[in-house]
Amino acid sequence: MKHYLEPTDAVLREVRSSADGLTAEEAAKRLSEHGPNLLEEPPKKTTLQRFLEQFRNPMILVLLAAAVISAVTGLIGDGRLDADVFIILFVVIANAVLGVYQENKAEAAIAALQAMSAAQSKVLRSGELTVIPSAELVVGDVIALEAGDSVPADCRLLEAAALKAEESALTGESVPTDKDTAVLSGEEVPLGDRRNMIYMGSSIAYGRAKAVVTATGMETEMGRIAGAIANADDDETPLQRSLAQLSKVLSFAVLGICVLILCISILQMLLKEHTVTLPGFLSSFMIAVSLAVAAIPEGLAAVVTVVLSIGVTNMSKRGAVIRRLTAVEALGCAQVICSDKTGTLTQNKMTVVEVHAGDAALLARAMALCCDAVLNPDGTVTGEPTEAALVAYADKCGLKKYQLEAEQPRVGEAPFDSLRKMMSTVHRSETGFVQYTKGAPDEVLRRCTRLLDGGAVREMTDADRAEILRQNKEMADKALRVLLAAYREYPEMPQQCTPDTLEQALIYIGMTGMIDPVRPEVKDAIKTCRTAGIRPVMITGDHRDTAVAIAKELGILTDGQKALTGAELSALSDEEFDAHVGDYSVYARVQPEHKVRIVNAWRRQHKTTAMTGDGVNDAPSIKSADIGVGMGITGTDVTKNVADMVLTDDNFATIVGAVEEGRRIYDNIRKAIQFLLSSNLSEVLCILVATIGLGKLTGGAFTVFSPVHLLWINLISDCFPAVALGMEPAERGIMRRKPRSSHAHIFADGMGINLLWQGTVIAVLTLCSYVIGAQTSPEAGTSMAFLTLAVCEMLHAWNMRSLKGSVFTLHSRNFALLGSILLSFVLTVPLLLIPALRSVFSLTALTGMQYLWAFLLAAAIVPTVECVKAFQRRS
Repeated sequence: MKHYLEPTDAVLREVRSSADGLTAEEAAKRLSEHGPNLLEEPPKKTTLQRFLEQFRNPMILVLLAAAVISAVTGLIGDGRLDADVFIILFVVIANAVLGVYQENKAEAAIAALQAMSAAQSKVLRSGELTVIPSAELVVGDVIALEAGDSVPADCRLLEAAALKAEESALTGESVPTDKDTAVLSGEEVPLGDRRNMIYMGSSIAYGRAKAVVTATGMETEMGRIAGAIANADDDETPLQRSLAQLSKVLSFAVLGICVLILCISILQMLLKEHTVTLPGFLSSFMIAVSLAVAAIPEGLAAVVTVVLSIGVTNMSKRGAVIRRLTAVEALGCAQVICSDKTGTLTQNKMTVVEVHAGDAALLARAMALCCDAVLNPDGTVTGEPTEAALVAYADKCGLKKYQLEAEQPRVGEAPFDSLRKMMSTVHRSETGFVQYTKGAPDEVLRRCTRLLDGGAVREMTDADRAEILRQNKEMADKALRVLLAAYREYPEMPQQCTPDTLEQALIYIGMTGMIDPVRPEVKDAIKTCRTAGIRPVMITGDHRDTAVAIAKELGILTDGQKALTGAELSALSDEEFDAHVGDYSVYARVQPEHKVRIVNAWRRQHKTTAMTGDGVNDAPSIKSADIGVGMGITGTDVTKNVADMVLTDDNFATIVGAVEEGRRIYDNIRKAIQFLLSSNLSEVLCILVATIGLGKLTGGAFTVFSPVHLLWINLISDCFPAVALGMEPAERGIMRRKPRSSHAHIFADGMGINLLWQGTVIAVLTLCSYVIGAQTSPEAGTSMAFLTLAVCEMLHAWNMRSLKGSVFTLHSRNFALLGSILLSFVLTVPLLLIPALRSVFSLTALTGMQYLWAFLLAAAIVPTVECVKAFQRRS
């Protein structure tokens, strides 16, 4: 049954109840049959599950495979496990522990943000009012509600006295909705227009009501939204897709190179000895393992995790809690930000912004006294948002409501109702009694016969009425909520305080125009978004005129762009909407399913889409977006639980800071990847060249490096500087460039070519060092090559501070990188100086001239890369 289309008696029959509610026995029976009035929560992952999920990364699997191969080879060869097995396992486990720690830390932060929801309800059981836990409500229960109460379930109103419900969490509309019991007409009435229904997740802003419960738990509108959230899929972030691609490329490359080297080694053995011996095969297999270790950047997974964790910490300092680690960089490629209006772009606080009155002080007095909002001693206002704005306006004018009430106490009233669209209050005054009336301009003006002009009262002319209506339209066109105030004086207390008696022959005072004002910092944030190539889209439950006015003020709606209502969107097929989604920057009067359609339409255009919001109605679209942004202060628990990022300050401008941080993080991850892969490529080339024939030229050495050499370089010479690259400050102009495509390959923009030639240069420098040292002995060649490669890669990390610009013209400093290079150097040099360490790493002592050549060859990487980057910039 569509309860809003049926009279109350029919609804009561349908739910098998009465105006006196259910009996306790019947309620208990229904509770046992249908369960508690609670939303289903998805089971939380255990720490073990999260730990195991860290191993789903293909890069981690390749590392584990290398560890297994190395272990098997070691056991077959000399019956013991090599050190590289334990080093690889340490790297993998440390990476997993760090990932789990960050996720648990984010969950704890979200839990601290969540507010406790109302848990008690006033319900009629057998005609008697009692208080029970909201979870025990069942369909057919009759509940009583008053201002300040949370609505515990979906209900059809049976009685309503001056009732207004705050439904912004469900509809996105910032102004409380007038409610009554009248039957609605039509087939499909939008949720925000169902005046005779109240819903779980909303609250009573004004008045009182009695209502019958029509749906509980997952059957409510909020439950339907929760179900939509559960059905939405979690997609990979752009970084996850890029790293998955990289892992596949590396996996196939490692496998191919290992098979190639093994075949070449076996072929050489056959040509030389005409047979394949077990020792020879194991030696060849160890070379293949060396290549696997050389080709796999062991530190990459750890570096990415650490860099993302650093980004998470930086974002938390700027007011953003990251719930999913890899989502940090996703905002960096955001191309569309779909934002809820209420509470996100605006302050969710009605404010008087325009006044027309002959006597502004009298207008403020009338508005403050003719309402039920209360000014607290600390300056805050409690009450329905529109009335709270009027009391705050009077306070700003120097008129405190509690002082006004002391001067003119209320002695009578005609409460507001939605038919009259006004309310009147009678107050004792120094000269007798005064009545103040406020309400909809058209309705109150119709009851005015005179007006206040220059401190004197005169008859109202048709020209006066036309001018007042013109001012009203002018404010309404700005999407202002307009209220008109009038007064009437009595020598004695009126005999009756009925609307018919009071609301006639009124004297017009003036009008106030109020609006939910935009956050002051949002305009600049929108400008920054456009400069950065990001399309801002506003989605709201407000009416089209209000939405368009706000969007124009913020700069969201520009020439050539349009606004679309939820009803108009429903009439479009997905194909029609996809063809024109780029034309619309504002969506008004939308339902939750509309928000999901909007997000998905942009995603079908291959646009990385972010969705921000605070209400329950935002949750499904937040879940469906590439990255969901929830609000920590005003956001509902449902929304915070599905968001990838939660703003602790509810500030839209924080998103722009997060976008910049996301771009910086992705830039730095690319720098780390180019640095690590060019270094690993150089190692592969060294072993490949040595295996194919360099050994014959230098006395028979079969390979340049053993696995332990490569592991040390990969984990010490490479890892520390790579992590420090993640701390590199953002380069200038980072928010003046267009966002990257989420489908762009990790090697895009020339990165693949750059790491190939850089890896080749490092390999050539290393092999030259080997050849020089091998003139003395193969061990000296390996020692010189080890020192050259290690130092060369340390200095190459400095080159990577900018992928295109000169490192000598950067206006920022990275002391972490400088420190990491020094640390790597201090840890590496003793391997050649201390005899015990030389023995462990199969190195030998070098002469002073050999040290000089090794350092000079290593240093050559800096001017080489600088010259090539200069050429690339010019061309």
